[in-house]
Amino acid sequence: MNVSPLIWGITIVIILGLLAFDYFFHIRKAHIPTLREAAIWSSIYVGLAVVFGIAVFIFGGSTMGGEYFAGYITEKALSVDNLFVFLVIMASFKVPREDQQKVLLFGIVFALIARTAFIFAGAALINTWSWMFYIFGIILLITAGNLLKEEDSDGDDADNFIIKLAKRFFNTSEHYDGDKLVTKIDGKKVLTPMLLVMVAIGGTDLLFALDSIPAIFGLTQNVFIVFTATAFSLMGLRQLYFLLDGLLDRLIYLSYGLAAILAFIGVKLVLHALHENNLPFINGGQHVNVFEITTGLSLTVIIGVLVITVVASLVSKSGKAQTVLNNARRHAESYMDLEYTADPAERERVYGMLMVEGKTIESMEPKYRDKHKDSEEILEQIEQAHQQHKDYLNK
Repeated sequence: MNVSPLIWGITIVIILGLLAFDYFFHIRKAHIPTLREAAIWSSIYVGLAVVFGIAVFIFGGSTMGGEYFAGYITEKALSVDNLFVFLVIMASFKVPREDQQKVLLFGIVFALIARTAFIFAGAALINTWSWMFYIFGIILLITAGNLLKEEDSDGDDADNFIIKLAKRFFNTSEHYDGDKLVTKIDGKKVLTPMLLVMVAIGGTDLLFALDSIPAIFGLTQNVFIVFTATAFSLMGLRQLYFLLDGLLDRLIYLSYGLAAILAFIGVKLVLHALHENNLPFINGGQHVNVFEITTGLSLTVIIGVLVITVVASLVSKSGKAQTVLNNARRHAESYMDLEYTADPAERERVYGMLMVEGKTIESMEPKYRDKHKDSEEILEQIEQAHQQHKDYLNK
């Protein structure tokens, strides 16, 4: 189904309007979203995406609607996985809690721009050379394999090549000045860490686009569906970050689920490439009669894998232990970091959560607690946070 320029224009205006609304009504004034606020707005954005999908079903047909929902769910799952990296980057740069929303919104806008460019580039490549399906399929299979590898998260994740160049050639400050990108120190203009963290987020978005765009092209070649599914999957990602804060580490099997989904789509792309084959060294340049995976089967597999992944992660005792320990470390570090936030209520909230997590760790079965390689270091950090809180009360 061809989409008219009018529909394209209306859709783009709606998406830009949502981004503008998010900025002017939520981001412009720095604040820390409550759990209730994050839950309400996450639900609203998911609801808008579902309503849009229903409209696609009604006006575009069941195939187009199914492709949209398969693409949206896949891209949303990949976006949640991206939040892990955003969390690490912001923790590495020690972004003040009340300014994290602005960093996230920048990341979403940059991701939308980068992925839109990749979408139209990918569509042009596919229309010109159908053998690109082979390339996209191989990319996804390699990505799936990389997701299964153990990653070392102890390194300085934010200290990448671009950041090193920025620090070398530009004057940079070690401290934040609200949400300013540039500040003055001794009369000289310097870059703040806020600008550097946005550069790090932007560079990460480009890498994410290399995985996500081939994935959704494996589900549909309709550029309108690819664009809208990608855009709506990014909408509400900021609110979802604060809603899932503290629960992200709980999804310990998410990478396995995503690996299975990307591998499945990779196989789907290779099968489709064989069906459309025109490479002379494969079957003499003729198409190969192979089984083609339908949109309905794709949607069923994607939803099924995600449900199994999430349920397995939530019921896992090892996952619960890892979540508590990682959250305790993050909250202890946040409480002891005086630049974390200037809001006393937020610091009390963090300390209260740390108290609960400390008691949970004490009552935890040793085999699950000791499985975490940094368990002793985390316990020491909790004790240091307790001592700092006592010193604060005795002032």
